[in-house]
Amino acid sequence: MGKSYLLKNGCVVSMDASVGQYKRADVLIEDSIIIAIKPDLECAEAEIIDASDMIVLPGLVDTHRHVWESLVKTTGTNWSLPVYLQNLYYGAMGSKLRPQDSYIANLLGSLEALNAGVTTVLDWSMPYSPEHTDELIHGLQDAGIRAVFAQGVPGETNYWNRDSLLTYPNDVRRVKQRYFSSRDQLLTFGLAIRGPEFSHWDTTVKEIRLAEELDAICSMHVGFGTWGSVDRSVTKLHEAGLLSPRINVVHGNTMGLDEYKMLADQGASLSITPEIEMMMGHGYPATGHFLENGGTPTLGVDVVTSTGGDMFSQMKFALQAERSRANEQLLQQGEMPGELNLQSSQVLRFATSAGAQALGLGHKIGTLASGKEADLIMIRTTDLNLFPVHDPIGAVVQFANPSNVDTVFVAGQPVKREGRLLHVDLGAVRRQALESTSYLLTQYQMSDADRIIFS
Repeated sequence: MGKSYLLKNGCVVSMDASVGQYKRADVLIEDSIIIAIKPDLECAEAEIIDASDMIVLPGLVDTHRHVWESLVKTTGTNWSLPVYLQNLYYGAMGSKLRPQDSYIANLLGSLEALNAGVTTVLDWSMPYSPEHTDELIHGLQDAGIRAVFAQGVPGETNYWNRDSLLTYPNDVRRVKQRYFSSRDQLLTFGLAIRGPEFSHWDTTVKEIRLAEELDAICSMHVGFGTWGSVDRSVTKLHEAGLLSPRINVVHGNTMGLDEYKMLADQGASLSITPEIEMMMGHGYPATGHFLENGGTPTLGVDVVTSTGGDMFSQMKFALQAERSRANEQLLQQGEMPGELNLQSSQVLRFATSAGAQALGLGHKIGTLASGKEADLIMIRTTDLNLFPVHDPIGAVVQFANPSNVDTVFVAGQPVKREGRLLHVDLGAVRRQALESTSYLLTQYQMSDADRIIFS
């Protein structure tokens, strides 16, 4: 039998309507499972954790991140989307990774996420060999994060090309059988396909059918930039009967309004990465359009070459970008905004329960309730950027940052306590990451304007 923990006297934000929100309550965890949430619980066998002056809430869920890019963090703060693709793909830095570089990249990126209270991430990967694939998975495993490993198609020639017939080798079945034979584990399986805007239509159909065969989430970049309004990719997917709850569309900034309804009606999910979308030229975040057509968006960090790996920033960007869109419409009509159109509680749902549902994990995580797995975080309310807290949800969405994350549990196991990551030698991780980064930069020379110097 595993260890029990009793979190005492926390402000509990469950994100579950049947549980509600407590100004002061306890959370009892046994093994990986939440047993009870209510005030004044007792359990003689449990280790007591003082949660007073803490907000206790579900772990944050990032539905779109290229985790390996943590290895070249901060290189892309001035990159548009074409410049990013040129420097990271098209035979550039990503293709220079050795298997050991892939391992440390995913370990480092996962630790960054956990430290910031992100307990679950969809890792949109593009391995270059079976050995790279194995090491990317090992990095996720050793970090102790919950993740969907979304395996991409390997290859360089003709990769991001609308006429590309390149598709998955048989190795994808080896990966599924070796690492993902059970759904009752921290890592689950997905496919990161290029989709109709980055490969041949026949390839897209073949890969969606493969995802169905492998019972995998199927994620693709669709409907953004200058392609989105021209291609009508979601319409094509809908007319071909390919939309379903396993389909995860990323970005979707410039789709037709009717296409958001197609996604919502078929239960497909939409991952919005608001900061990167506004920065790199994808288009304005589609948060409001999806909501207005019956969907619930989810959130992702996307590329840590260009932004920090925390979801607090993405919640704020999503909230204020959508409010700005709605407010500007009123101002153009000569009206001052009254009630704001999007609430903090909705955005916290995007980053917790909606994200879990999109990744096929809603039955396990995303809310705090009896019987759910204990993926949760505790945020200190005594820190000066938060204190005093009058609205806990508003505090999380609009005031908090990774430094406020005191404690993180994944599947009932503490991975961060009192502000420090557990079970990891960060010094060794940093040394290995710097060695890999140095190797990458000797193999690929960026322009002087994009170069970063590591000391």
